[in-house]
Amino acid sequence: MSPMGPNYKYQSPLTKPTTALNKIRTHFSSIPQAETAVPFPKHKPKPSPQPPILSLRPCETRATPHSATMFRRATTLLTRSTIPLRARPFSTDVAESVPADSTFTDAWKKVVPHIDPPKTPLTFMKPRPATPSSIPTKLTVNFVLPYASELSAKEVDMVIIPASTGHMGVLPGHVATIAELKPGVMSVHEGTDVTKYFVSSGFAFIHANSIADIIAVEAVPLDRVDASLVQKGLAEFNQKLNSASTDLEKAEAQIGVDVHSALNSALTG
Repeated sequence: MSPMGPNYKYQSPLTKPTTALNKIRTHFSSIPQAETAVPFPKHKPKPSPQPPILSLRPCETRATPHSATMFRRATTLLTRSTIPLRARPFSTDVAESVPADSTFTDAWKKVVPHIDPPKTPLTFMKPRPATPSSIPTKLTVNFVLPYASELSAKEVDMVIIPASTGHMGVLPGHVATIAELKPGVMSVHEGTDVTKYFVSSGFAFIHANSIADIIAVEAVPLDRVDASLVQKGLAEFNQKLNSASTDLEKAEAQIGVDVHSALNSALTG
């Protein structure tokens, strides 16, 4: 028998709403409902800035702001006024007369006015010959060595020098040039006569006034060279080159081989 009596019937609390739950339902039911749902506003991204539109010709449709700036800079550089550059003078542009060393002379007279000033190197310099208006018929050659002067103001028709870039023929009116000499034969042509010299090294200065100054370290007329001694020296330096153990010995032997080989070619060629 049930403790609550014979007429008691069990009822779950979930099937019968409580007083608090009824109050909550009553509160929310009193709130007015919107007829239509309002959507939540979406964020719209800001539009990216567009590049400026250039006013270009039809052939310039691919231009960019950077290229337009470079074009304006290039135009500015091209339209600038240019300063005329002075051409570098040649040695023949100097005055023909030797200038006096007036600065030294004036200073000397202030210190010792009763004694004549000593001569300076400018005093011993000869005036430069005037540059002819037309090409002369002869070439003036000065051929000097450290210990002798082989040719002094010699007028010839042509001279062929063994330059480091190859044999070079010099005629009257040749352009101003400086050439380095290598071991070889220098030939001086005067009419039908040809004089040959063997030069070891040096420099040739060809001036615009048809004057050539040739300076050699060592030179000898080719007809005075002994062919047997050349062959002997060539064999000795080849042996030294093969047995050389240091860089200095190899360099010295190589120089001897080059000089004797050029001598042998000059005699046999």
